[in-house]
Amino acid sequence: MQDEYRIIDDPALIEVLASPVRQEIVDTLAALGGQVSAAELALQLGRHVDGLYYHLKVLCRAGLVTESAEGEDEARRYALPGHATRALRLAYRPASEPGKQALRKFTRGLLKVAQQDFDDALDLPDVVTEGSARQLWAARNKAWLSPEEVVEANALLQRLCALMSQPRAPERTQILSCTFVLAPHVALPKRRGSDGGAGPED
Repeated sequence: MQDEYRIIDDPALIEVLASPVRQEIVDTLAALGGQVSAAELALQLGRHVDGLYYHLKVLCRAGLVTESAEGEDEARRYALPGHATRALRLAYRPASEPGKQALRKFTRGLLKVAQQDFDDALDLPDVVTEGSARQLWAARNKAWLSPEEVVEANALLQRLCALMSQPRAPERTQILSCTFVLAPHVALPKRRGSDGGAGPED
C-alpha cells in the first residue's frame, strides 16, 4: 500500500491541510475515488455546496486536488492527483520549526474533525457500539513498550491505515473514519502544579 500514498513534506502544504474542512474534503475524495462533483462532496459532508468552493480552490491551487470538466453539462469534478485512491500522508520534520508548527496546526484540525465525527455518530439511532461489528469507539491507552512492541504497534497501525484507505467497492457498504495519535509520553513541567507537585487537570 505504500506506493498508493502521496507523501506531503512541504510545511506550506501541510498548513493548507490544517483546515478541518479541507481535511474532510481530501478524506472524502480518497474514500469515494474517481471524479466527484462539488454537489456530491457537499452531500457526503453534510455541508452547503457554496461553502466548499473556496476550500476546493485553495486545494487545487496547492496541487492537492485536481479539477476537470466532464460530461455534457461540463460540471466541475474534483479528485486527488494521480491514482484515484491515492491517500495523502505527511512526512514529519520536527527539526524544522516551520514544519513543527504546520504539524501542530494540522493535528489540531485532525482532532477537531474526529470530535465532530464522534458527536455526529452519537446521534445515529442505529450506530453499533458493541461487538465485533462495532462502528463507534473512542479510547486512550498508555503503556510501557519494548522496542519490539513499538515496531508491532506501528505494523498494526499501518495495517489499519491500509484498510481505511481502500477504494470504494460494491461490497463495501459503510463509510467510516478513524483517527489516532501515537506519541511518546514526556512529563513536562507545564503539566505539573506550580509547586512542582501534581496539580489540578482539566
